[in-house]
Amino acid sequence: MQFLTNTNLDFVGKRKAAAVLSALIILAGIGSLVVRGGPNLSIDFRGGALAEIHTEPAIGVGEARNALTKAGIDVQGLQEFGEPGELLVYVPASPEQGVESDASRVRTELAAAFPDRTIELRRQEGVGPKIGGELRSAALNAIFLALVLIIVYITFRFVFQFGVAAVVALAHDVLITIGIFSLMNKEISLTVLAAFLTIIGYSLNDTIVVFDRIRENMGLRRKESYEAVINKSINETLSRTLITSLTTLFVAAILFSTGGPVIHDFAFALVVGVLVGTYSSIFVASPVLIAWYHWRSSDRKRTTTTAKPKVAA
Repeated sequence: MQFLTNTNLDFVGKRKAAAVLSALIILAGIGSLVVRGGPNLSIDFRGGALAEIHTEPAIGVGEARNALTKAGIDVQGLQEFGEPGELLVYVPASPEQGVESDASRVRTELAAAFPDRTIELRRQEGVGPKIGGELRSAALNAIFLALVLIIVYITFRFVFQFGVAAVVALAHDVLITIGIFSLMNKEISLTVLAAFLTIIGYSLNDTIVVFDRIRENMGLRRKESYEAVINKSINETLSRTLITSLTTLFVAAILFSTGGPVIHDFAFALVVGVLVGTYSSIFVASPVLIAWYHWRSSDRKRTTTTAKPKVAA
């Protein structure tokens, strides 16, 4: 099925503008991460206790934070969750008490500070600091190993520079998604990490389709320039790219809008990832191939020039 045929859009000619756009978004995300002291990690990675509190009438975030701080509780995070009166409270785990006692103490102190309100502890979760650190290391190792194996696979399937271009595009996607999460102060949990790995797989699949067409056209269009072949390949796969992206985006958007607060961040990461992954397969991966080609061409010219034999006198 195709709804775009014989397109001839100049994607390659817009690569510099796209590079500037990507750089600005990534720098904004990095700036947010620096200001916030890193990503907003959930208790899955940093350890601690979580308490979901229902209050009626509703207690404001500022009121709850002040009450808990006065009670001597170190509040790592406090936010509204779902309907009014629902609060999520994060506190460090106390080894001598345990995470269940930490969550119960949050409810007890709020009930003491607001005796005229109904305070209900609806959910409690906890992860020890050691387990949180192990999960954080495992998550980073999983992403790093995935990128290395992708380079190995694409080098075997295509050539090495294609693997490098794909990994640059994937790193671009993950950096932008993490940056947007930081700018919007959203948590990165194990569920969101699963969304990141899903984004990597989706973006890679989209990039490989474009690369396969580039390799095919390299053999069919030998008289055309490298940029022209890549631009033609992108246009030839554009219909497939848009159909796949729109159908995936539709499902992710439905999950985001109707899935509820539990799956909200996972679906949000998918929505951002699909948009950024589609963009990167066109405006990041292919321009990296062009930059690599020109770098190798200029390097070969320098080698040829310096290797000229001396003329005998």
